Amino acid sequence: MTLSRSLKNLGGQLRGLVRERLWLQVLVGMALGIVTGIVIGPEANLVPPRVALVFANWIALPGQLFLLSIQFVVIPLVVASVIRGICSGQGSADLGRLGGWTVAYFLVTTLIAVSLGVALALMIEPGRFIDGASMQMLLLTDAPSPDEAAALPGVADVPGVITALFPRDPLTSFVSGNMLQIVITAAIFGIALLSMPAAQSKPLMELLASIQAVCMVIVKWVLRFAPLAVFGLLAEITAKVGLDTLIGTGVYVLVTVGGLALLFLVYLLIGWVASGMSPLRFVANTREVLLLAFSTSSSAAVMPVTLTTVEEKLGIEAFVARFVIPLGTTINMGGTALYQGIATIFLAQVFNVELGLAALVLIVVMATGAAIGSPGTPGVGIVILATILASVGIPAAGIAIILGVDRPLDMLRTVVNVTGDMVACQVAARIVRP
Repeated sequence: MTLSRSLKNLGGQLRGLVRERLWLQVLVGMALGIVTGIVIGPEANLVPPRVALVFANWIALPGQLFLLSIQFVVIPLVVASVIRGICSGQGSADLGRLGGWTVAYFLVTTLIAVSLGVALALMIEPGRFIDGASMQMLLLTDAPSPDEAAALPGVADVPGVITALFPRDPLTSFVSGNMLQIVITAAIFGIALLSMPAAQSKPLMELLASIQAVCMVIVKWVLRFAPLAVFGLLAEITAKVGLDTLIGTGVYVLVTVGGLALLFLVYLLIGWVASGMSPLRFVANTREVLLLAFSTSSSAAVMPVTLTTVEEKLGIEAFVARFVIPLGTTINMGGTALYQGIATIFLAQVFNVELGLAALVLIVVMATGAAIGSPGTPGVGIVILATILASVGIPAAGIAIILGVDRPLDMLRTVVNVTGDMVACQVAARIVRP
């Protein structure tokens, strides 16, 4: 009787703990999703493949609706946050210093990330553990071709590329969903409002504040379903990918995971130096964002939660957070750059493609540029990788070798990307407010 009462009390305490902590609910959803995926996946062989595919698609429906619901508020939230963030600053001097240092930080950390990935792949040589000839059967049409990837511009095309960054009109930018143009449009409006008399800008600022508040209410509604969404997404991934695929390219996966872990530690150390917040405290304060980033594989989808966490739990000023986070979500992809460096060297080793110093430099430059231009959506890195491979003479069809393990790695590099954005806020806050 005493044991039964103790177990009941323990169960009640656990249920209360889960109800109070979203991050714990997400962890439970992740674990149950992986187990469910294994049960209905090809390894267990308990469910016919066709039935398993249908079941996986249906069980992932809450997750897909979760992503769509978050994306529903991203654009108005970005516009309102960037404009209000700029206008909450003390003046154009703060804004100029913030923008210049933030972009420089993103560029330097992305270069560090891709260089780290290339160095790890060259030292460990994961491609030598795979017989390139035997992998030819895996080169299916699933892999994106170079024609499907955007061609990288030459020197003569750079002015046109720069011109294309600037929006032709605000409505077209908002409808197109081009996040970089949206950020630029919002920044232009914010700078203009900052230079206006307060009496004239006040009505629009109040409207933007209301829009931002409405978006955050919707985000809070949607986050109630995050554990269910995480369960469905991970169950689908595990059921379709299977564990055998992970084992087949295990060394490549381990090198990539190790590289992402090192970059994650580098970000934590940078944040520690910039803000004085210890890595353990940083992870404790941001765990909900990191778990959601892992489960959704989209830094853009979790941007509203990232923004709230940075302001409320990291203590970053609104002026800094509302400028850096939307910009970082758009152009700061250190984890993606590291992955592209490792994947390129890995496939070069599989196909016995010799890469000289010039080719390695080209890989670093192209991976940095491609990562900065990548949208924060799931799976886009694999398409951009095709262009990098073609530029150094590696068969782009070789992407099929790593295609099966890309989604789990995409989840991990999204965590690193989001961490980089939050640490960037700590660095920017130190620079603007010494």
